[in-house]
Amino acid sequence: MRALINPAGLHDPVGHGYSHLARVSGELVFVAGQWAADLDGRVTSSDFADQVRRSLANLGTALAAVGLDFGDVVQLRSYIVDHDLAKLTVLAEAVADIWGDLPPTQTLLGVAALALPDMRFEIDAIAVGRPPDIP
Repeated sequence: MRALINPAGLHDPVGHGYSHLARVSGELVFVAGQWAADLDGRVTSSDFADQVRRSLANLGTALAAVGLDFGDVVQLRSYIVDHDLAKLTVLAEAVADIWGDLPPTQTLLGVAALALPDMRFEIDAIAVGRPPDIP
């Protein structure tokens, strides 16, 4: 079970691509940083928007591997090399395309570099699923 909450006493974060709080119960799933990698671990594009889209697609693939989807995500952490408002807009639009007007909580970190020289974006997540059946 999960509930995303945006209290009236705080600014509306939805336009920036996140919600303030996630209350959860059940099985937590931690997804490591996903980036614009192909199956060989190479960066698929130098374009920032393309990297965001591919990273989110890879996040979706990771979630599906454990029977979850984007609706099960309660927290995102995004890492942007040389962050600026234009990149924030790209990210916020991509998040809105997936989560609509109730996105998960999110923390964005502007960073000097990521693990590989061509990486411009990376995202990790926490999701909540139903506990597995235990015999």
